[in-house]
Amino acid sequence: MVDRDRRALCAAVLLVAASPLVGAAAAPPAPKTYTVIIDKMKFGPVPSGLHVGDTIVWVNRDLFRHTATARDHSFDVDLPPGKSGRTVLKRPGAVAFWCKFHPGMKGQLAVAR
Repeated sequence: MVDRDRRALCAAVLLVAASPLVGAAAAPPAPKTYTVIIDKMKFGPVPSGLHVGDTIVWVNRDLFRHTATARDHSFDVDLPPGKSGRTVLKRPGAVAFWCKFHPGMKGQLAVAR
């Protein structure tokens, strides 16, 4: 009888000790901010490792007005010369984007949960 009680007590202690580890594994990463530079009529490198909740800051260092416009209409940032704008990523998946004024300028974001 004593061994069975001792085993039950050990099992209960292990269960309580392990419970914080279960919740910690499910926590999403903290949102990050990334920058994409527009210069010489093209978008700079697209950041990798993007997640829902992250922010993209679009910076126009070009002499012309540009946009960062999602093909799925999830964002549309107007960028006069020398200005910046931002968008928060709201859904996972591939998000193709382009400049409405210069259709040859395009890229794609890969957004994870």
